[in-house]
Amino acid sequence: MGTQLRASCFHHNGCCNIPSSISTPEATLLHFYSSSILSKLNDPFNKNKRLVLETYLSFSSNKERNAATVRRGRIGRRKSFGHGIVASSNVAAPLWDSWKPQKASSDPSLSDILWPSAGAFAAMAILGKMDQMLAPKGLSMTIAPLGAVCAVLFATPSTPAARKYNMFMAQIGCAAIGVVAFSIFGPGWLARSAGLAAAIAFMIYARATHPPAASLPILFIDGVKLHQLNYWYALFPGAAGCIILCLIQVMVSYMKENFKF
Repeated sequence: MGTQLRASCFHHNGCCNIPSSISTPEATLLHFYSSSILSKLNDPFNKNKRLVLETYLSFSSNKERNAATVRRGRIGRRKSFGHGIVASSNVAAPLWDSWKPQKASSDPSLSDILWPSAGAFAAMAILGKMDQMLAPKGLSMTIAPLGAVCAVLFATPSTPAARKYNMFMAQIGCAAIGVVAFSIFGPGWLARSAGLAAAIAFMIYARATHPPAASLPILFIDGVKLHQLNYWYALFPGAAGCIILCLIQVMVSYMKENFKF
């Protein structure tokens, strides 16, 4: 009796009353499925009409539940965007994270600390010995930017700043920019400001970011003893000193790889 009642309702509704909440692709599928069910129910030789009807009703109710779930999800997303709640991987880290030490998989070993420090000591000792040889000419190889280069090459050799292209391109270009700024503006704050700004712009344009080189224009503008070098300052002492530091870096890397403790 129940089957006949549901079948009569089924025929009365024509099997084509598609819920308005179902999207167009789902409605097309349901219409096709309903036509197939109707043909099976009208077949006089089909003895499983009840099973066919139960299958259709289950299919229809599942489609309605899925459509309602999708509709609730869309409303939830609209509310989230309305309140400014957006999930993104580009969200900036909290301000205080930059005041914490960087997380590492393991603590540095004693050899990881000793060999870079020994390399820096050897570098300054060699440059100091060269200063004694150049002293009669009033020149010096020991300049502050080379100390920063030691830290980059020995402590963080895998960073972009330690790339040889970045280092030499920035050393030569920024030193030359310092000479040009001094020639145009003379000594003073304007030459320092213009030289530093131009040096940063040059490193970004040349894709050769090397932070220690940014101090070379200021060093030349304020260093009276360096003015006699003129455009030779682009190669000496910055670029020339970096050649020596690169040779020492090879030794430091070898010691770190083969003598660990």
